Amino acid sequence: MLSKQQKIENFDPSQPGLADATIYGLPFNAEESEIIILPAPWEVTVSYGSGASEGPEAIFNASFQVDLLHQEFPDLWKLGIYMDEAPEQWITNSEKYKSLAQPIIEALENGEAIETFPQLQSDLDKINKASVQFNQEVKDRTLYWMNQGKKVILLGGDHSTPMGYYEALASKNDNFGILHFDAHMDLREAYEGFTYSHASIMYNAIKLPQIEKIVQVGIRDFSEGEVNVIKASNKVKVYTDTDLKANQFSGKTWKDQCDEILNQLPENVAVSFDIDALYRWYCPNTGTPVPGGLSYEQATYLLSRLASSNKKIIGIDLVEVAPGSDDWDGNVGARLLFHLCGVFAKNSGMNVGEKIQF
Repeated sequence: MLSKQQKIENFDPSQPGLADATIYGLPFNAEESEIIILPAPWEVTVSYGSGASEGPEAIFNASFQVDLLHQEFPDLWKLGIYMDEAPEQWITNSEKYKSLAQPIIEALENGEAIETFPQLQSDLDKINKASVQFNQEVKDRTLYWMNQGKKVILLGGDHSTPMGYYEALASKNDNFGILHFDAHMDLREAYEGFTYSHASIMYNAIKLPQIEKIVQVGIRDFSEGEVNVIKASNKVKVYTDTDLKANQFSGKTWKDQCDEILNQLPENVAVSFDIDALYRWYCPNTGTPVPGGLSYEQATYLLSRLASSNKKIIGIDLVEVAPGSDDWDGNVGARLLFHLCGVFAKNSGMNVGEKIQF
């Protein structure tokens, strides 16, 4: 049985990843890994494009093609990154309750009142109850790994999946903020009747007393109700894509904008990254695409600024990656996840090596 150090010495990061290994083809088990990826293949309440529940598997499969010598974090792979196995009931329940949700969504789109249909109302109640149970299980699994000293990254699934993860963070931290990358505000109250809709994650998050601030970046689609939520709360600061681009076109550097964004956050920060924050060509199959967005380099630059700041990253989630007919979405997701791992590790004081300069 090789020790972790022996595995490092015998592993060639320049060769293709091991077929029977964990994510990125790494040879480490969970105990040897500093970072645990918790997959959450769940998308019960999707109302437009689907496929996010397949995101973790697509990212896992694409991860074997990622070169492990990251320019900013060249020794990241040596820390160990391990992908947990999602409980089987998360997959089966996602499929089961998603099928129950579709007639509810269709009835609403037809202008029907759900409460006048006893079966649909009963199904809606079942879905909301199942979502509460799922959140509790995510919380428990997150705390299981955190209590072993691991850095945990949640990998969705749709954007409803991090709720239990935030509850776990709240049990460990008296206060924190969320740096929220997204095309949408996700501040709708019980969207389409679903208490834990993907469109309601930040509405539910701001109810947690430990969450002090949510700073949203890249927003370009929102409702009047969501704007009213922001006006009624002092917890949310929004940087729309329109305003960020207008500042850029007027000569304000991205560096200065990033520093302004980070200054809005409290000391403890969780990152929530919805892949549709990026231009659609990076994520063509994500469920609710919107024109515009951040470039990959803009996003990773902001994340790297966060890693080097005086903020403390306490958690990260990556959601809404949905595979298409090829592996492009998974490829982008795997590379972004690898960068997020590096950001988490560097900010936590782990040895990720010195940036490679050319």
